[in-house]
Amino acid sequence: MPNVLRIGGYLVYFWTNENLEPIHVHISEGKPTENATKIWLTKAGGAVVASNGSRIPTNKLNKILEVIIDNHFYICLKWKEMFGQDTLAFYC
Repeated sequence: MPNVLRIGGYLVYFWTNENLEPIHVHISEGKPTENATKIWLTKAGGAVVASNGSRIPTNKLNKILEVIIDNHFYICLKWKEMFGQDTLAFYC
C-alpha cells in the first residue's frame, strides 16, 4: 500500500485497488490493515470520517483530520500520481 503521510505513530495510505472510489485515505497504527479507518476528502478541502475501523481515539482522530485537511492538496496530487487520473472524484 502506498504511504502518503505519517502522523505520529499513524500511517496514512491508499489501497491500490480503490481508484474507482472518490478520493480517500486509510489510517492505521503501525502497518496497513484491511479494516483501517477510512477518511473521504471533500471538494471544499475538508475531510469526513467514513469509518473508524482502527478505533482511533476521538482526540487523536481529530488531530489526524486537521493534518489531512492541511495536506488536502498534497493528498490529491499523490492520488493523481498513484492512479493516473486527470480529474478527481470527491465524496461531496
